[in-house]
Amino acid sequence: MARKALARKVFTKLLGLFVLLLVFHTVVMELVFSHLVEHLPDAPLPLLAREAFWSGLVALCVAIPVAAWAASGVTGRLRRVVIFARRIAEGDLSARLKESGSDELAAMEAALNQTAERLDQSFSEIESRRHELAAMLDSMQEAVVAITPAGQVRWSNAVMQRIAGMHIRAGRPLIHAVRDPELLACVRGALEQREPRVGRASSLTPGRVFDVSAVPLPSGGALAVLHDVTRIEAAEKSRRDFIANVSHELRTPLTSIQGYVETLIEEPRPDAETAREFLAIVLKNATRMNRLTEDLLALATVESPDYMLTSQPVRASLLIQDAVDSLGGMVVDSEVELVMAAAPDVLVRADADAMNQVFGNLIENALKYATGSKRICIGAELLESEVAFYVQDFGPGIASEHLSRIFERFYRVDKARSRESGGTGLGLAIVKHIVQAHGGRVWVESELGSGAKFNFTLPLIPPPAPGLAESD
Repeated sequence: MARKALARKVFTKLLGLFVLLLVFHTVVMELVFSHLVEHLPDAPLPLLAREAFWSGLVALCVAIPVAAWAASGVTGRLRRVVIFARRIAEGDLSARLKESGSDELAAMEAALNQTAERLDQSFSEIESRRHELAAMLDSMQEAVVAITPAGQVRWSNAVMQRIAGMHIRAGRPLIHAVRDPELLACVRGALEQREPRVGRASSLTPGRVFDVSAVPLPSGGALAVLHDVTRIEAAEKSRRDFIANVSHELRTPLTSIQGYVETLIEEPRPDAETAREFLAIVLKNATRMNRLTEDLLALATVESPDYMLTSQPVRASLLIQDAVDSLGGMVVDSEVELVMAAAPDVLVRADADAMNQVFGNLIENALKYATGSKRICIGAELLESEVAFYVQDFGPGIASEHLSRIFERFYRVDKARSRESGGTGLGLAIVKHIVQAHGGRVWVESELGSGAKFNFTLPLIPPPAPGLAESD
């Protein structure tokens, strides 16, 4: 309606201009004929015709430039409107019309400028919200990818780009970017059936598992969200393995205790020597169960987020000496010599009671494999910013395939020997967690036939600066 009203107004103006020119021409002709009639009353008809012709020509010469000037003004302004419209269509929302006059065309120019300004503001707000949405999606821990109805990647966040690498980019088919069949099946189901689909992708990245959720978009296409559940899966597997190991470790002594007790009950008058032997076996298995329970409680304590240490400065050499003095009784009956090697006289930050437990577990572990050499060496070495303590045996050593798993719960290199010696399989796991709680690290060095050296570190307390020492 606005366009029609504007067209009517422009047409009315042009019509008025035409009427004005017609009146002008009439006035000129009237003046010419009046002049001829007054001064040349007897003029022949050809002369009157010639005068009329020249007068009309003069009027036309005056009218044409005036009409051309008026038309060029309107045409120029309309041409600027067309150029303005093209710039807006090409995306140049900063284009503006130069307003001139106070006629209807000026009102149209003002309205078009106002429309362009509102469009510019709207697109700026949309672009700002798009950047905010992209920033929020990039900050998510989940991987997100949007797919067009044709199966091409429309957009992906930073997490998805890290997972898929350079293969995923806008405009590329999703099937060329990722090859996980479960993810592709979920996306295909959301695109074709227009229903949400869920699945689990395990071949997208080696060693990682993702929960996949694909939903159709109202405007067409689909959106897939990938949640990394690798740690959850690992924790769940660890929990299942832990329960299975605990059940197995408890089942063996319980079965033995039950069998010997039932034998004693069924025997009306058991032989005293036999009864003593059976009760000794029952006691041994009960002790084993008690040790397992204590180690489970100790492991639960050191693994707890609430596990607190009373760390304080202590000399590394004093830690070694206390371990030898307090734990020497462990090796008396085994005829193994506990040797104290050199240790640096520097301060470390440690909980003395926790360190006594660490050394006790390491020495107990070394006793199982030190029967050949009859010697266990305990000492420490100064590193750049920490002190490395070690407990070394000279037994058969550990094969390389076991070194990376030796500190896992219930992991045993020689299961038969460990159970025979009463080990629970939790001692080294407890050592690892206590050392890590101190901010240290733990590892083992070993070769078959050359014994094993268990190492752990504690943070070194640097000596005070000379100026501070003097002021103190």
